[in-house]
Amino acid sequence: GHPLLEATVDLIRERYADALKHGAVFIDDSDFGREPRLLFYIEDAIQDGVVLPNGNKRIISKNVHFVELKEDGTAMNAGYAPYLDYRAATEEEMAAIHDYIQHEAWLTHGVEERAQGYAISEIIPAHFAEVKAHKLKMLDKIAKAVKDRMTAEIQYWDFRASELKQKEDAGRVNSRLNSQNCSRRADELQQRLKQRMDTLEKERLITAAPPLITSGALVIPGGLLASVNGNTIQKMPIDWGYDERKKIELAGMNAVMSIERSLGNTPRDVSKDNVGYDVESQTPEGKLRFIEVKGRVKGASTVTVSKNEILTGLNKPESYILALVEVDGTDTKTTYLKEPFHTKPDFTMTSVNFDISDLIREASESQNLFF
Repeated sequence: GHPLLEATVDLIRERYADALKHGAVFIDDSDFGREPRLLFYIEDAIQDGVVLPNGNKRIISKNVHFVELKEDGTAMNAGYAPYLDYRAATEEEMAAIHDYIQHEAWLTHGVEERAQGYAISEIIPAHFAEVKAHKLKMLDKIAKAVKDRMTAEIQYWDFRASELKQKEDAGRVNSRLNSQNCSRRADELQQRLKQRMDTLEKERLITAAPPLITSGALVIPGGLLASVNGNTIQKMPIDWGYDERKKIELAGMNAVMSIERSLGNTPRDVSKDNVGYDVESQTPEGKLRFIEVKGRVKGASTVTVSKNEILTGLNKPESYILALVEVDGTDTKTTYLKEPFHTKPDFTMTSVNFDISDLIREASESQNLFF
C-alpha cells in the first residue's frame, strides 16, 4: 500500500492493539434469527525460504480472513468484510447483551482454537495455493530470463578470452584488455549466476505461517435483540414475517439460477459466504459473473442493499450484476442491472434503500436485461 496508509495502519494497531484483542459487539439487523455468533479476524502470512537479517523468513503475502463461529461449534467463512453490514450496539443494548453473555459459557471454551482450526483447514489452503501458483510462475520466468541473459554474457567473455589468448600467443597483446581479465569476468558472472539461481530456489520454498487471531467480535442478530425484555435477552420466537421473506428470497434465487443455466453458464450459490453477492456464475469462456439477487414481492417500490454489496459492485463493475426479481406467487419477472451503483455509501451507513424504478433508470440502460 501507500507509505502513508501503511504508517497510519501501523500507528492505529500500535495504539489500539488491546482494544482490538478485547473485541467488540456488533448488531446484525438483517438477520432475523436468534442465534448469536462470534466473528474472528484471522491474519495469515505466506513466506518463502529467504532468511532476513533478523532471522525471520521473508513474508511474500499477508491476508486477513473472517471466520464466524456458532454455539454448536459450526464455523464458516464470513467473506471479505462482513462487518460493513453490522453496526455497533448502543449503551442500552450493551446492558442487555452483557447479562446475556454471562450465561453463555460456550463463548469462553476453546472458540479461538476452533476458529483457527477452521481457517487452517478450509481458508488458508486456498490463499496458499493461489500465492504459490502465482509466485512459482513468476519465478520460472525470472529464472529463464536470468539464465538466458547471464549465460549469453558468460559465453561472450569466454569467447573473448579465447580470442585474446590466441592473439597473445601470436605476440599481439592488447594493453587495455587481456585474456586473463576476460576469463576472470566470465568466472565472476558464473558465480553470480549460481548465487542468483540459489536465491531463486530459496524463494521457491513457500510455506504458510501459523495464523494469528488479531481481533474478534460478538455478533447479535436483530431477531434475538428484538426479544429483549428489560435487561435480559430471551431466546423466544418472534414473528417478523420471516417465513414469507425467505420464500421470496428463495424464489428469486431459483429464478436467477434457472436464467444462468439457460444462458449456458454454470451458477453456484454463495449467498451464505457474505462475499457481497449471492451467485457466482461462470460463462462458457471461463469468465465469472457476480450476481446479487434481490427478491421482492410484486408491487414493492424499494429495495435495500447492504454496504458490503454496494462496495463489491463498485469494485467489480465489469462483472457485477444486480438481479431484481419480482415475485408474484409462482411467477417471477427478473431484471439484470449492470453497474447499478455510482457512489460509495457514507461511512456510517450499513445499508441503503433504493427506489426500484430510479435504480433501473440510472443503471447502464443499454446493458439491462429482462427475463
